[in-house]
Amino acid sequence: MRRHPAARRTPPPPRRKPRPAKPSSSVSPTVLVRVFVCRLRQPELWRRSARNTSAVAPAAAFVAPRQVMRHSTRAGRDVKLAAHHAEAATRQQRRPETPSLPKVLMSKPIEIRMGGYGPASTCFSKALKLIGDRVEARFGDAVKVRYVWNIMDLGYKAEDILWLVESGVLSVGYQSSSYLTDRVPELGVVDLPFVFSRNEEARGAMDGALGAWLAQKIEEKVDYRILGWFENGFRQISNRLRPVRTAADLAGMSIRTLPSEVQARTFALLGATPLRLDLTEAIARIKAGTLDAQENPLANTVTYRVHEFHPFHTITNHFYVSRPVFFCRAQYDAWPTDLQQKMREAVAEAVAAQRVMTGEEDDDARKAIASSGAELITPTAAEHATFVDAVAPLLADARDTYGAEAMRLVGR
Repeated sequence: MRRHPAARRTPPPPRRKPRPAKPSSSVSPTVLVRVFVCRLRQPELWRRSARNTSAVAPAAAFVAPRQVMRHSTRAGRDVKLAAHHAEAATRQQRRPETPSLPKVLMSKPIEIRMGGYGPASTCFSKALKLIGDRVEARFGDAVKVRYVWNIMDLGYKAEDILWLVESGVLSVGYQSSSYLTDRVPELGVVDLPFVFSRNEEARGAMDGALGAWLAQKIEEKVDYRILGWFENGFRQISNRLRPVRTAADLAGMSIRTLPSEVQARTFALLGATPLRLDLTEAIARIKAGTLDAQENPLANTVTYRVHEFHPFHTITNHFYVSRPVFFCRAQYDAWPTDLQQKMREAVAEAVAAQRVMTGEEDDDARKAIASSGAELITPTAAEHATFVDAVAPLLADARDTYGAEAMRLVGR
């Protein structure tokens, strides 16, 4: 009996030969990702990006896999290689009820990866080391602490510390709170100019109700656990053009600001032209002479060697900025309670030590600026009042923007 033509089985299509893998374009920029992602506590985030670049991350994720790949490609990192390592890594099982660390020890220690964006000699790096030392002293071989002092040395931007921690590539990091204002608008209240006049006043607020409120707002919108606040401190203005004694002296100057609308509006009211630039780009422009001014604590100005290019430095104390110490929420929540508690104690100790070191660094920075031949200017009370008066409209609008409760927390 003949089979109907429609019932004949069509032969399968010929198999395509797999294309040979392209060699990695660069090895050195992938060092951080290769070392850390292979032990990532959230490998599923990277698995999806490897299978399907259009995959969508959970709503709370800081950067979707597609965005992570885009950022990494721009920096010359081989994200496909990172995804391969993440796929091969063994997932650490979460154990919600873990009252004592020794009871849950596995064949491998819990790895804690700390990172920042400054040299090992800075007070922030030293504070991270103090945290790691305290944890290792308590738990010994049960934990393994690793450090990357300056992610910019590996081709990252300073702002990349945010997604490196939230995605789990790093466990712990810090960054100026202004970098989070796009996602947590409430943080803008501590970007307001001249809300604090003394370190003691600002520290009391950040260690008290204000800091607790801001930490809650961050944790509601970002996958972090906030354990404390490092002090970045009061910020001063440096420039390459002329001495700045009053607000009028800033007229027409291009100035780099942190990624904060409040800070940008502040300098616009002062007559300058604010530019939102990452630290790496700002330093490059300062060295090239295409950026007139910048504002930073004096210690930062010296750390990044800006004082070698800017001959004029003015003590304005216009902003007081803190740096939250944030942990990858997925990793922190998976740790045993003993480790969580010890980490909180270690961070509190490190914050206190870092603030002492900040004062010492400020003194050293003043000496370094003076010895370089640059001019360090302290405006008179009348001259300083011109800065405060110029930004009065911003402060007048703040109550409507942030609400009476937020303004009460900053003492306004």
